[in-house]
Formats: sequence, C-alpha cells, structure tokens
Amino acid sequence: MSHHPPFQQVEASRPDFDADEQWRVTKTVSPDWTPGTGANGRQDLPGVKEGLWDGKKQEAAKFREVDPAKENKGGLYKMMISAVTPRPIGFLSTVDAQGRTNLAPFSYFNIACHDPPIVMVAFTHPNGQELKGTCENILETKEFVANMISEPFVEAANFTSIDAPKGVSEWPLSGLTPVPSKLVKPARVGESAFVMECVLEHHYHLHNDAGVRTGTVVLGRVKLFHVRDDIIDDTLLVDTGKLQPVSRLGGITYGRTTRAYEMPRPVFDKEKEKEEVKAILAKV
Repeated sequence: MSHHPPFQQVEASRPDFDADEQWRVTKTVSPDWTPGTGANGRQDLPGVKEGLWDGKKQEAAKFREVDPAKENKGGLYKMMISAVTPRPIGFLSTVDAQGRTNLAPFSYFNIACHDPPIVMVAFTHPNGQELKGTCENILETKEFVANMISEPFVEAANFTSIDAPKGVSEWPLSGLTPVPSKLVKPARVGESAFVMECVLEHHYHLHNDAGVRTGTVVLGRVKLFHVRDDIIDDTLLVDTGKLQPVSRLGGITYGRTTRAYEMPRPVFDKEKEKEEVKAILAKV
C-alpha cells in the first residue's frame, strides 16, 4: 500500500508545463570568482548563509556515514539515483533471438569513449538467475540501438518502462515509430533526433557480497550515428536547445535542460602568471 496520494491528484495541484521556457545561457553562478577562494559563497543559494557549503565550517554541516554493507538495498538504490543526478537516459531498442522486439529506458547510461565511440549501460536484475530482457537480448544478439529521449516524446518513452512480460513488445504500447536501422537488426526510434547503432564490445556481470549476480555492465561500440540535420552544425556540435534532452533524477522524477552557463577550462601556462595564482603556488 502506497503512502503517497495518487499521482494524478498530485499532478493536478502543480502548475502547467511551461513550453515558453526555452534554452538560454546565463552568466556563471559567480563571474568574479578567483582561484584559491573555494566555494563561491553566493548568499542567495539555499544553505549558503547557514554555512552548509563551506567545507571549513564543519560544525554547520552534519554528515551521515552510510555503510552499504549495513543498509537496505532498496534504500541504497533510492539514495544513489537521487544523488547522482542528472543522468542521461539509455532508451534502448533490441530484438531477442527469436526476432521479437523490445524497447525500454535505462538510467544507468552514459558515453564511455569517443575513439572508439563507446556507450555504457548497466542493468540490475530481478534475481540471480534471471537477466533483464534488454540485457539478455544484447548478450544473445550482440546488438542494440541507443535512442536519446527528448521532450516532444517523453511520455511515450516513459511508458515503455512498463513491466511487460518478456516477449511482449513495448513498441505498439508507446506509439513510437520503428525505423529500420542500417547496420543492426533492432529498429531505431523515428522520433529520436540522436540515435546510435551499437554492437556489443564487452560485458561484465556484477555480484553482491553474497556472490549473487545482481547486475551487468554492457559496453557497446557505436557503428553508426543518426543525427537530425537541424540539431547539428558542420563541426558536429549538437544544439542542446534543439535537442531538448531529458534527464533522470530520483524516484519517478525527470529533469528538463533549459538553462546553462559556460566556464572555460583554465590553462596553467596562462593562469600561473596571475598574481593570485603566483601567491598560491608560492605556498605549495
């Protein structure tokens, strides 16, 4: 029995989705920050006045030590997915050995390398004997397609997370469009603006302290990208505002990507000539 009100009741109390809030780039949090000064100390950010973001004020910020060996695994899951955020979503299309299709989102996903182009996805399994359907399909056929999720079809993508039994395809339930891939058997999502056709590069099974197989990490080599013309320029830079990417946060929460700020990487040969940097280096 859930302790939370029905989701439709909760959602009805919230403001409408703001489609007018589009991609914009602002100044950084503290444009006047100087080397060696630590946290920016901006007082209008939550917790700054109270000293919670000042590492020198240990009396202000109390920390809890969480020993994974002593905690409930469900609690660890809740903590990790709500803290390590935002995360890109691996929206994977696969086929099984019988050719049956599967489409599902996974939040343990990211790029791992660009030369060669490698994506990483990790699966947690229902028990020590059974694999998640998508993982099983990848290990059997050695192919998958990673489709990036954008706001114009986020509801359809989320619906593919339904706990359908193996062999039941999520494609028709979502209403999304399967488009034949060029190099692999699984179809790509026609609504996705950025798609990667992948073949299995390597996989590694994970075991808990009791020796039970609980997860699998999969590395896929990208053999072909499909990028919609309007979101990419001649240098291969993708326009975030046009891509409208969606990220995963904790629980059932998704994140929008509508605002950003830019910070150039410091170059040591230039920074070492500044007086404040010279002073710091002299003390090292």
